[in-house]
Parts: sequence; structure tokens; C-alpha cells
Amino acid sequence: MMQASSERGSLWRSAAGDKGGLFWYARDMMASPPSHDDQSYITLLGKLKEQIQSARLRASVAVNRELILLYWNIGQDILARQNTEGWGARVIDRLAKDLRRDFPEMTGLSARNLKYMRAFAEAYSDFGIVQQVVAQLPWGHNVRIVEAIKDPDERLWYARQAVEHGWSRNVLVHQIESGLFRRQGKAITNFSRALPSVQADLAQELIKDPYTFDFLALGPEMSERELERSLLEHLRELILELGKGFAFVGNQYHLAVGGQDYYLDLLFYHLRLRCFVVIELKIEEFNPEFAGKMNFYLSAVDDHLRHQSDEPSIGIILCKDKNNVVVEYALRGFSKPMGVSEYRLSKILPDQLKAELPTADEFSREFPLISLVKLRIEIERKMRSLLVSKGFEPLGIGMQQMLDMLLKAGITPESAEQFSQSLKAMHMAAHGLDVDEETASSAISIGTRFLEELSKAGTE
Repeated sequence: MMQASSERGSLWRSAAGDKGGLFWYARDMMASPPSHDDQSYITLLGKLKEQIQSARLRASVAVNRELILLYWNIGQDILARQNTEGWGARVIDRLAKDLRRDFPEMTGLSARNLKYMRAFAEAYSDFGIVQQVVAQLPWGHNVRIVEAIKDPDERLWYARQAVEHGWSRNVLVHQIESGLFRRQGKAITNFSRALPSVQADLAQELIKDPYTFDFLALGPEMSERELERSLLEHLRELILELGKGFAFVGNQYHLAVGGQDYYLDLLFYHLRLRCFVVIELKIEEFNPEFAGKMNFYLSAVDDHLRHQSDEPSIGIILCKDKNNVVVEYALRGFSKPMGVSEYRLSKILPDQLKAELPTADEFSREFPLISLVKLRIEIERKMRSLLVSKGFEPLGIGMQQMLDMLLKAGITPESAEQFSQSLKAMHMAAHGLDVDEETASSAISIGTRFLEELSKAGTE
């Protein structure tokens, strides 16, 4: 005890020996804890921030839910009194006046909004549906759906899609106006024969017919390359039309098969289906030969790009027009999963959608996995090419195994060890798992450097 007291006194005198030393020592002890404590504090801070953000989100959702349920109940009461007591529409004006007098702090009690509440309650008579689905949507979304759609099944479908995909009100309006309900899942495919049932159902649900490229302004004499270039120039709009989960990998994507070069129009990776999606663009009516070519492309992609844990690659042939009977016959003889859809062009992008499309920077932040998935594909392709040039047969093996083979072949990029550590993040991104922004950014930086070193090694 005495020894400890002496040590503290010595420490005190040592700190006080320099002018102001005790003050600086005490301040540093409080402000700059040891490094392991720094990490502990950062972890705690991050955890608390997540809890606060989650609580705020839950509170916002809860407030919206209660508001929607209130509006439904008000609408139900108005409906019931009008039906049982024969009240006319003028009672709504009187109710609005009296309610705004008694609740001056509340917005949303206008006569017009009360009429929307009545229509809302009439549209959704099942309170269970209101609780489970539509109460998750903002009031403005519900008003637009009730205004625009009369069919109960279609109305509920749009409500569920808006909840699942997080559509803004303007995007919801655009999807309704483009007739998404009538297009979703309507493509002619062979998925039921070529894919396991669960995968087939999901794939079928995601593919539309026709696709609406109303963000392009192309004349009737356009070429396939012009169509492709225009789609790439409007990549954000294309992603929105294709639907949730499509990550862009490349255009005119090169594949070498049997010493010959082939190029895919558009190559995507779907994060929910966990497979590559090849899209071929045709400016003419569907020809049965297109199916044979797509079958070949899918075989090549499965052999050269598909990871062992990926699902079978899927092909989509987009044509200007098609004969459904011809398509059915053409797809019948192929085992590779593919579908055929038409596309429609319009002159301009609807005004209400323009404001909702993210900028290039926002798109990059919103879809951080796209760059990582694309980089992974480029690295895998380069590694395989180098191994083939060294006499190896790298088909059917993983990237870590290919890296080990490269090292054995004497190709030793400086960042090989770091790249090996970043592979986990790349695989997670490629298979639809969440990767935080910092980890993704680090993996992209390491992967880019590794790819540059591989390219340099290939020229030596």
C-alpha cells in the first residue's frame, strides 16, 4: 500500500516538474486513453449510433403506421354512417370544418383528405391487409394507388411492391403508368424446365415483357450498337427498369472460346438469384437462331465466369417484336435457362421520374456492390488468362486456388497477400451478402492494385 502511494507521489511530482506538466498529463489521460481503449470506444460509439438510428427509424415507421390506421378508421366511420343513415357528401365538409376547429395543430383533416380516407377504407375492407401491408406505406403512396387502380388484386400488388422495393411516390406513379403489373413475370421462358422450382419461380417473377425503355430517344432506324450505347448512357434508368438486384458487370464482355473471340452485349450479376444474367439486344423480330446463340453464351459464361456456389446463368433476349408460338418452339429444345421479351421505346423520360433518379455519385453510394462484383470478375478473368498462358487448366477452381497456382508459376504480385485477405469481401458481394462501405472500399483499392500488377505480369 505504501509502495503504491509512493509510486503515485513520484508520478505526481514527475508530471508537475515541468511547468503545466500535471495539467497536460491529466488532460492526456482523459482525452487519449490507450489504443485498445480507443478501439473499444469506437466500437461502443458505433453501436450506440446504430441503436439511435434504428430507434428513430422504428419511431418514424410506428408514427406512420398509426396515422394510416387512424385514416382508415375515419374512412370506415364515414362509410358506415353514410350507408346506414343516408348521409350525403356534404357531411364531409361539415366534419372537416369541425375537426380542424377542435384539432388546429393537425394537418390532413381537410374535406379533400377526408374523401381520400373514405375511398381508402372502401378500397381496403380487410383490416388485416391494412395492418400488414398498406400501413407500411406513406399516406401519399396510398392515395396514388387508390386513385389510379380499381382492381383489388392489382392495387394490393403495387402496395406490396412499393413496400418491398422502397419506391418513392414518383417512382410508384411511373411504375403504375408503365403498367408494371401487366408486364412483370410475363416473359416466355424455359425456366420451369431448366431451373430448380424455387429458382425458376423467382427468376420468372423478375423478368418482364415488354421492357419499357422510355428514357431513350432513338429513331426507328437505330442499330443494335446504338441501342446498347444508349442503354449504357442511361445505366441508372436501365437498372431501375430491370428491377431490384441487378448489378452491372460489363458491356461487349469478352469471352475466348476455342481460340475465338465472342462478346456479350450486356452482362449483369443478380444479387438475389446469385447468378450471371446475359442480355442480348436485337432490333428485329425474334429469330430461333437467337436462342441457339444464347445457349452457347450461357455455356461459356458458366464455364469461364461462374463460381462453384453460383446458380446457373440466365439469358434474356430482348427483341423489337416476337411471335409467341415461335419463341415457345425455339426454347423447347434448350437446357440452359433463357427468356425472350420485347422492349418498347418512348420519346422522353417522364418528368416525375427525372427527379427521383440518383446522380452518378448517389448511384455509386447506393449500389457499392456493383463495382466490387465487376472488379472480382475482371480479376478472375485475368488470373485464368495468365494461368492458361503458363500451361495450367484453371477451369472449375476458385480464386484462392488460382492465386496459389500463380504463386507456384512464379507470378508474385506484391499485393497478393492483401488480395487474399480481401477475397472474402469480394465473394460476399458477388453472392448478394451485405458488405459495409469501408470494407468494400478497401477491397476495391486492393483489388484494383492487384489487377494492375497482374496486367503488368502478363506483359513481361
